[in-house]
Order: sequence, then C-alpha cells, then structure tokens
Amino acid sequence: MKQDFLFTSEAVAEGHPDRLCDMISDTVVDRFLRQDPYSRVVTECALSKGVVFMAARFASTANVDLPDVARSVIGPVGYRPEDFNAADCTVVTSIITMSPDQRAKADELEMTDSEIEHLPATHQATIFGFACNQTPQLMPIPIMLANNFARKLTKVRRKAINYLSPDCTVQVGVVYENAKPVRIHNITIVAGYQFRVKVDPVILREDLLQHVINPVLAKETLEIDESTQIFINPQGAFPKSGPAYHSGMTGRKSAGDTYGGYARHNGAALSGKDPSRIDRTGVYAARYAAKNIVAAGLAEECEVQLSYCIGYSSPVSIQVQTFGTGIISDNEIKRRIEQNFDFRLGAIIRDFALRHLPSDYTDGFYGKLPALGHFANEQLDLPWERTDKCDLLK
Repeated sequence: MKQDFLFTSEAVAEGHPDRLCDMISDTVVDRFLRQDPYSRVVTECALSKGVVFMAARFASTANVDLPDVARSVIGPVGYRPEDFNAADCTVVTSIITMSPDQRAKADELEMTDSEIEHLPATHQATIFGFACNQTPQLMPIPIMLANNFARKLTKVRRKAINYLSPDCTVQVGVVYENAKPVRIHNITIVAGYQFRVKVDPVILREDLLQHVINPVLAKETLEIDESTQIFINPQGAFPKSGPAYHSGMTGRKSAGDTYGGYARHNGAALSGKDPSRIDRTGVYAARYAAKNIVAAGLAEECEVQLSYCIGYSSPVSIQVQTFGTGIISDNEIKRRIEQNFDFRLGAIIRDFALRHLPSDYTDGFYGKLPALGHFANEQLDLPWERTDKCDLLK
C-alpha cells in the first residue's frame, strides 16, 4: 500500500446541474414509492439552459406529475429567474409505462426466508463498499472535507453571501504520510455569481474564508497552515454558472456520491432507481459491512466487493480487502461478514426498509441524498450507516 502521497477529492453544491438532475431523479423515486411502495421505477434527467428532459420507465399504480417534480426541486435551490426559471422552463418527458403486473409482488418485510431466497437480482453488477478510520464518519477525509465545504456554501449563500450562485464546486487536496492524513495541501473553490452580479475578488475571498472555510475547519482535526494553498476562482471571475452555462445529467457525480475517488465504486448512478435495483441497494449494503468492520476495530481500512448475476438472489462473489491494516486475515473477516450480513437483494430491502423510507419522512428521503450525502449523512437516519453489528463481528 502506498504510504506517502497527495490525494484530492471534488464535491459540488446542490445547484450544480449534475446534482440537480440527481435530486430530480431521486425525488421521482420518492413520489412513486410514497404512493405505491411496490413501484418499480427508473428515471433519468438532463437539463440545460431553460429546458429539462426527463425519461422514466415504471410499473406502478401511482400517479406522478413529472414536470411538477422537476419544478418543485429546481425552485427551492434558488436560481434567480434570469439564470434558470423553474416556473416557466420547458420540461420534456419521455415515459414508458409498464404493466402494473411488473410491480414488486410482495413487501419484503413480510416475506419468509424461502420467499427472499427466490427473489433474484435482475441486473448484473460488481459493486464496492468502503470505510476507513480517517474521520469519525469512517470516510476518507478529502471527500468529507469537500462535501462539508460544498454543503456550507449552500447554507451561507442563502443568508450571509447571497450574491453566490447555487452552482459552486470544491476540491480539497490532503497530504498523507505513512498512509495517514497529516495536512491540507490545497483548497479550491469555484464560486459562481448570481445573474450579472459583480464581486471584488478580495471581498469574495474574505467572505469565503469567514463564512465557509474557517467554520468548517474549526470542527476538523486537520488544519490549514502557512503552506496550504487556497484558490478562489483561480481562472478569474465566474459570473456564468448553472444550467444557463453548462448542462447536467443524472449519475455524473458518482465519485462525489461515494468516496471521492479514494476507493473503488462501480460507476453506475445511485440516483433515480427504486430499491429493486441491486446496483443501488447493494452499494448501501457493501458500505454497511465495511463500516462495521472498521468500527469494530478489525481494520483501519476495509473494502467489500459484491458481484451479482441475473437470476441469483445472493452475490456470486464476496471479496474483502483491508490493504494490510487488518488485525486478522482478510479471509477471516470475509467469513465473519458472510456469517453476519445477508446480501440477498430481498434481505437488503427488508433489513433497511427501503420501500418505506419515503413515507417515513414528510418531505421525502431519496431526493435528499444527492445533496446531503448517500454516506456520512448526519441529517437523515441512514440504516446502512449504523454500526450495530460491531459486537457480532468481534
């Protein structure tokens, strides 16, 4: 394992066009599952200046107004009408309606073990879960810092720095020595402005230091020092931002959704899929297992790989790597994982109650994940982030 290196991760604020598309797609999933928990739905979104394109394929008894979903997501993000008007933008839909007979046959919470066994994966996927002890949330610190800066930008632009556009991007570089994070090498923020707003670069830098960078770092173990480079709009003013300037699409921020590139991920979009899609559901299960391994003190880093084939309820392959940090062998950790975790598709849906989470939250569940985080999200009770199996693994 490499010992000394510099690693960077990138995160985007909720107004980034790609992130907007993820939020719209997941809000569609929320709407379907809230009305009909047995729904099967896959939806994707693309947007550009003044136009949103939505493609959806579903089997459901629910009645969901797709243009209304798009407008309900875009509006609160806070673009000024000159930049992107949720009320009168064009929404184009392409809908494939499948027979309601293709809905889920039963609630996994009520299935017997034999019924779970006969519920196969309908897609092929090799997916990864990862955890490490670099942060209290057991995530790599570069992506945690980048996400924290991006979410802080979203908060302060609604109050303290109201001239910022909802579309901002953050990159954080961290220096590792002996495989441990030791210092922040650089912080880069590309901050868009609202329509036709002109801001003195000196004021922008002071505002971001005061309201974003310093408050976030005050809660972190790593600090900036005299060698840390802080770049604010390094290519100059960024007056054009959001869909008026660059397009977006569902699933293009997979690294930011997972581990910031520090660990492997399967690359498929997490958003826009109901729980029957193993390339979403399995990612959460793999993270759950890896996190419990690290939380139990069995390894400093852990990657769990699950491979699924069509027609099988369980993964055909489970692999574990601890990159030399385990206190027991990887094979023994794998044995304990297989003994204490049920990676069958139906069991994951059952154990996490994935069909019912949208109904448990008055303002939606899946639609909040792209902006707040699929992992290490402290505003939602994510069942796959719990560390309730540590004692069993020990």
